[in-house]
Amino acid sequence: MIDGIDGPREEQVAALIGRLDRRGRMLWSLPKGHIEQGETAEQTAIREVAEETGIRGSVLAALGSIDYWFVTEGSRVHKTVHHYLLRFSGGELSDDDIEVSEVAWVPVQELPSRLAYADERRLAEVAGELIHKLQTDGPGALPPLPRSAPRRRGQTHSHARNRRPDESAPGRANGCGPAP
Repeated sequence: MIDGIDGPREEQVAALIGRLDRRGRMLWSLPKGHIEQGETAEQTAIREVAEETGIRGSVLAALGSIDYWFVTEGSRVHKTVHHYLLRFSGGELSDDDIEVSEVAWVPVQELPSRLAYADERRLAEVAGELIHKLQTDGPGALPPLPRSAPRRRGQTHSHARNRRPDESAPGRANGCGPAP
């Protein structure tokens, strides 16, 4: 979500969410969440940004997707997150969501140093390129949004592999990559 998207780059700010990691460090990232039944990926982006930050926006362009694995309750989970460039349209920044420790408007040029994850830093670069294209050539120069059909069922976790906590993945050392 970008505020000031039509103005000078030095005045553009992006909404980020902060979560504390296990060591108590604040990790800044882009808002994200699960697609609910009947939602498209774009609708999910708008809803999740509103839920996690208190602000509203409209989708301008797709930034890309990030795939990653994590472990929860003894299961390895594969997740794909679709990210979009959103134009701020209203609301007030708020950290009322229980999953969020802090929210902040961050100058766009500071995103590479503030975002905790390399994949999200790459998406910030794509956003910068799209904002430049928008300002230089107008909205028609942005790539069309990919087709996104509403999800038939709510998304819990994609590709979860349910195992007991003491059970590792077959053929893998510690369940995280190819076995030696």
